[in-house]
Amino acid sequence: MPADRAALDRLASLPALTFAPLPSPLERLERLERELSGPATLLVKRDDAIPFGFGGNKVRKLRLVAQEALAAGADTLITCGGIQSNHARATAAVAARLGMRCILVANGAQQARPSGNALVAQLLGAEIRYVSSRSERNPAMQLAADECAASGRRPFVIPLGASTPLGAAAYALAVGELLRQVAAPDLIVHATSSGGTQAGLVAGCRLHGIATRIVGISADDRSSDIRAEVVRILAGLAALAGDPEAFQDAQIEVDDSFVGGGYGEPTAASHEACRLAARTEALFLDHTYTAKAMAALIRRSRTRELDGATVVFWHTGGQVGLFA
Repeated sequence: MPADRAALDRLASLPALTFAPLPSPLERLERLERELSGPATLLVKRDDAIPFGFGGNKVRKLRLVAQEALAAGADTLITCGGIQSNHARATAAVAARLGMRCILVANGAQQARPSGNALVAQLLGAEIRYVSSRSERNPAMQLAADECAASGRRPFVIPLGASTPLGAAAYALAVGELLRQVAAPDLIVHATSSGGTQAGLVAGCRLHGIATRIVGISADDRSSDIRAEVVRILAGLAALAGDPEAFQDAQIEVDDSFVGGGYGEPTAASHEACRLAARTEALFLDHTYTAKAMAALIRRSRTRELDGATVVFWHTGGQVGLFA
């Protein structure tokens, strides 16, 4: 399948901020390969090493989404997540860099002593508003936006995870970045939740004309729910790329068998993945997202599914959560 250069050029022309130097590193996990004793080549794409705001996939997305906010004349960024949301922390960092106000809506009880991402967001000057459930987050964000507008401010609401077509475009372009570092891998494994990263990777492979499989490992929700979000985001991303039918038959693979007790709840497999990554490669994972994704990669290696393949583990960050 040939690359769609026109669509890639359209995405590459999207305005983006430059606070996050790219490319992120690509490294081989040779000691982990030996530990797993499987004949696969294992690589890691280190978005956790993006040197801004503790890095991660949300920083990459916010390069485009925050530029959209600036173009709209915003002076306040509003978003949501859990108490230990990586996206909330990254948004607070972007707001601080841009001299904006930041309001975060977090579901859960306020910590007596903030830690991890909550501590970092507080240090960055974000205002944190607490709600009791996920379902209350969007209404609370809208209320915050209405209050800001009534007081003469110019709010910009960023959906959960910056998982918009524009945010996903950052990962469609990131596939090109990867291909400048290595030949097209057989498989990319990554943590998935709000769908934007997966939508971007799926779109990027299609637009670059490569047959790499993208497998998202759910951090929380059912595979059917995440697939529906990826489909929705892909439709908007296709419009940005100038081809509304570009991704209609895209294969969307989501594995929800590593969720365990739910969002942020470690599992025996995620604990093992954390230990193995740290002790073989000094690579740090978090139990909410990346450890569950690595656990899936480890399981697939041990069951010989990966034999002979070149596999990229796309590290989406989140290591600040280790200190929660």
